[in-house]
Amino acid sequence: MISNCSRFFTKALFVNTKPNLLTYPAFSISRNLSIHLHQVRAMASESASSSAFKKIQIQRDDTAFDAYVIGKEDAPGVVVLQEWWGVDFEIKNHAQKISQLEPGYKALIPDLYRGKLGLDVAEAQHLMDGLDWQGAVKDIQASVNWLKANGSQKVGVTGYCMGGALAIASSVLVPGVDAVVAFYGVPSPELADPLHAKAPVQAHFGELDNFVGFSDVKTAKALEEKLKASGVPHEVHIYPRVAHAFMNKSPEGVQRRKNMGLTEEDDVAVELAWTRFSNWMSRFLSP
Repeated sequence: MISNCSRFFTKALFVNTKPNLLTYPAFSISRNLSIHLHQVRAMASESASSSAFKKIQIQRDDTAFDAYVIGKEDAPGVVVLQEWWGVDFEIKNHAQKISQLEPGYKALIPDLYRGKLGLDVAEAQHLMDGLDWQGAVKDIQASVNWLKANGSQKVGVTGYCMGGALAIASSVLVPGVDAVVAFYGVPSPELADPLHAKAPVQAHFGELDNFVGFSDVKTAKALEEKLKASGVPHEVHIYPRVAHAFMNKSPEGVQRRKNMGLTEEDDVAVELAWTRFSNWMSRFLSP
């Protein structure tokens, strides 16, 4: 099942229907690698917000993993799940932003890759292909448990791309999750069927997202129908004129998207998504 899930996500990320987007993500890796590899390595290690995080270790089963925590003590908790790159500058930017939203949150990033980073597209694909998806769900469960044992009365889960799919999976598979917000990712039915969601789910997608079966508009609408049938509170938002990873707005993140052929930007869509995120988490995580 694990290998099937990996193949599903990888296939979805690499299927493209618009010829002008064939540069992503299987685009001319050899041509771009020498140009961008040094840039991406620098980006991965130079997050301006890194010093604000507290590094902890969380135990689950017979293993332990690192996690990064930021925000107010005793605040509602939010588990923040990485993109296929790993725990890099962008996911830390998102977690820091979440921690600063009203009324204040304690954000926790579990390191699903155990310290590894995808420093270019090929490495990121390799890491995602090798991910133990069921093990990642266990990491999420352990992260939720840690937050609830350390002052957070309620805990939400959010994620982006690969992490978005895992966030939705957590609404099905992880007891104790009080709310989910997912960005441009839907899990394989082999991992988790949203029809069986147990926690409220809000999901965000770009109208131009071309990852068929993972985060395209058809997949977003199918998710909405399943959530409707599940009976949980839900919202599915589709933003016009933006594609995959539209929430990545740091200068480094914007440049990385451009390197990958994703050039559209829409600050209004990003701010609207953050407002909806904040309202959703406040609604379901308030004591």
